[in-house]
Amino acid sequence: MDSIRRILALMVKEFLALLKDPRSRTVVMFPPIIQTILFGYAATFDLREIPYAVYDQSRSVESRELLAGLEGSKNFTLIGHIHRHGEIAELVDAGKVKLVVMIREDFARQLRAGNPATMQAILDGRNSNTASIVANYLTGVVQNYNLALLERMDSSERQLAAGPSVLVVRHWFNENLLSRWFFIPGLVGLIALLVTLLVTSLSVAREREHGTFDQLLVTPMPPTEILIGKALPGLIIGVLEATLILCIALFWFEIPLRGSLATLYAGLVAFIFAAVGIGLMISSLAKTMQQALLGTFLFMMPATLLSGFATPIENMAPVVQHLTVINPLRYIFVLLRGVFIEGASFALLANQIWPLAIIGACNLAAAGWLFRHRIY
Repeated sequence: MDSIRRILALMVKEFLALLKDPRSRTVVMFPPIIQTILFGYAATFDLREIPYAVYDQSRSVESRELLAGLEGSKNFTLIGHIHRHGEIAELVDAGKVKLVVMIREDFARQLRAGNPATMQAILDGRNSNTASIVANYLTGVVQNYNLALLERMDSSERQLAAGPSVLVVRHWFNENLLSRWFFIPGLVGLIALLVTLLVTSLSVAREREHGTFDQLLVTPMPPTEILIGKALPGLIIGVLEATLILCIALFWFEIPLRGSLATLYAGLVAFIFAAVGIGLMISSLAKTMQQALLGTFLFMMPATLLSGFATPIENMAPVVQHLTVINPLRYIFVLLRGVFIEGASFALLANQIWPLAIIGACNLAAAGWLFRHRIY
């Protein structure tokens, strides 16, 4: 009985210590609520309003009936009609459409002759999961069209035309829809972010816990020099870590690198610069290394969820999509997959690099302000 009382007394003490500390109460209550809400709005594999374009070379009653099934579906949104073959690459490369439906000139003639008529679906294969879902949706539309045609035929015609229209699917960028081509380039940014945050978030918190932070502040070094001295190790380690994961992706998993290494490293340096700023902000706010570690993991989960790593950003609720604008992972994933899978040039990916530089500058400025004012 005495041991039970002692254990109960210790439990009460731990609960009181936890609940009396405002920061501990905040950590216990608010992050699970916020993360649950984010998961509810962001973690969805359902696709709605998939942007697509039509290249109808047949321009017949039959082709219009087929396309009417797409236009009437809540899963698809028509972006426009294509009038020349070169427009297909322009729309898919720019990410304006996930699907291009191309109907050949002889589509109606083949159907009327009782022969299978082929149509081609060109899918953006950069996200293999999304491409598979889009292909399944489109297959359902084509099957419904086939059933409607068969219902209008008599029994003899039905035997001759068991499959009136045939869907031929072609995936761009990731021809075989290998999921590792999509996920492993993203791991370069994800793991580099985690390591960089851990290194930088512990730097100032370690000084505080060991009691040397005040000594550092009274040295002749101005806050700017302290900030640079704390930031550079994290930046260097982050780049080296990204290089290590990059080598594993290239030589172990044999992921094709179709773009320029210079473009890739320009984006990685800007991304790790932003990550260092976030880590130093966490470190400036944390009083102990335990709080710094907790802050790092509290940041990582929503940042990963709102990055487009697993679920496309366009699937998320509009409010959540706006939150992703300040998430550095969003930009580095587009850049990594653009360089690896698409072979995109620096000019095409520059709009992913300058937001990272702005995020990093803002975070470092905030961390510098916290250093100067010595909030603890």
